[in-house]
Amino acid sequence: MRPGHDLVAAVRAELAAVEPARPCCRAAERTGLGESARGRARSPVVARLAVRLGQEPLPHPGSAQEGPGRAEFAWASAPQHCRMAYLRGFFLAHGSLSLSGGATHLEFVVAPEEAATLAARLAVCGLPASRRVRRGRGVVTWKSADRVVAFLRSVGAGPALLDLEARAVARVLRSELNRLANADSANAARSVLAAARQMEAIRLATRSGRLDREREVVRVVAAARVASPDATLDDLAVTCGCTRSAAQRALERIERLGHGAPQGAVTSRAGHVSAGDG
Repeated sequence: MRPGHDLVAAVRAELAAVEPARPCCRAAERTGLGESARGRARSPVVARLAVRLGQEPLPHPGSAQEGPGRAEFAWASAPQHCRMAYLRGFFLAHGSLSLSGGATHLEFVVAPEEAATLAARLAVCGLPASRRVRRGRGVVTWKSADRVVAFLRSVGAGPALLDLEARAVARVLRSELNRLANADSANAARSVLAAARQMEAIRLATRSGRLDREREVVRVVAAARVASPDATLDDLAVTCGCTRSAAQRALERIERLGHGAPQGAVTSRAGHVSAGDG
């Protein structure tokens, strides 16, 4: 699996290498590049794309309209393929992808007044994003790996997405394995504490004579617990030849017997039981 920064570079290179088949899509992508299409590209990859797209005339009717300072994209009247081309150029010019710490984070940094428009356009494409103002700039963000992959695929990313998806799957698997490991540890701790309680209850019930007066299944389960303090409930049931629920009820009965030891039996600090002086 490629390092995060190499994968980000590969995704951007793939998008920049997309060759729009329609003249209208070429015009739309160039419009999305904005200032990058006019000699202010943020990277050599985007600069080469701007030069390549610059061979097409702008604007294209119905796709972009040239204004005094910039080209404005006619989103409302543009077909879906032109919208995706525009968003591809817009991401290359204004977007960033981060894969640090195993998390996937994509954001656009735009003028504050453009953030709401961009978020609305993405929502129309089925890709709702959050937006906020950060240090005087509008920021439109996705922090969902699924949403980021869906966007990148829709604007033309290809093989690099397999690595991106693999990273997301690996992260989910690590999280699930950690959760299971933590759950197993917690279950093991509870089992140890329960077994300790049961062993103490058996000792008290045996000394008081209460255990001898119980049904056979209770006595058999008590003996099995003493013989195997770390046995699971299922193991005890198999050893005693009873059902799991019967073993569970027997252990609950044993704990009650321990709590119900005669009042004259006193547990000392060392855990020993001594009879009262009555």
